[in-house]
Amino acid sequence: MPTRILIADDQPNVRTMLQEYLEAQGFRVEVAADGLEALQKAAVFQPELVLMDVMMPHVDGYDFIRTFRRESDVPVILLTARQEETDKVIGLELGADDYVTKPFGLREVLARINAILRRTKLPVPEESHWIRIGRVALHPIQRRVKCNGIPISLTPKEFDILQLLMESRGQIVSRGELFDHLHDEMSDGTERTIDVHIRNLRVKLEADPKNPQFIATAFGAGYRVVG
Repeated sequence: MPTRILIADDQPNVRTMLQEYLEAQGFRVEVAADGLEALQKAAVFQPELVLMDVMMPHVDGYDFIRTFRRESDVPVILLTARQEETDKVIGLELGADDYVTKPFGLREVLARINAILRRTKLPVPEESHWIRIGRVALHPIQRRVKCNGIPISLTPKEFDILQLLMESRGQIVSRGELFDHLHDEMSDGTERTIDVHIRNLRVKLEADPKNPQFIATAFGAGYRVVG
């Protein structure tokens, strides 16, 4: 059974981003817009881990932990925009198991979730290492790629470009960013070399490489993965 994760954040875009990403990693996810709704959903959903924003209306993250800890020892990771050490200490002293500072990267959140699940001896989903967007799945550790379930052979540079694009799902990544990401491998190339690798990726992943639906061009800006 997939590990159940409850996400509470008053920002809809943050909730959606985390939910889509974690569900793609094999978790079962429920969301709440504030601490009060999170307490209500926790009673029914019975999460095995909670991602909790600190600053929320009605019942904030600190108040949630105070109430939640009376009945549950389920791990809680705080999502906080506060940089002060005292704010983080308060959360940990109230019973939080870890915290992630906003703005955060999705890979960092996943790494912290998996670390806590290992410590608490809960099963880390077999699928949790796969990044899945549409027909394409990428395993960053094993450096494997599948399209429609079929293994796809990529060069190291193609893989690294695809990984960065998929981890930046929906966001435009400039040629400069892609070039810098591969700088050690491409120190003798130019940013236009990226276009060649993108073209090769489209041939391998797109149903119609001349009309790409997965790796889209943002003219004058760069590329982004759609899905």
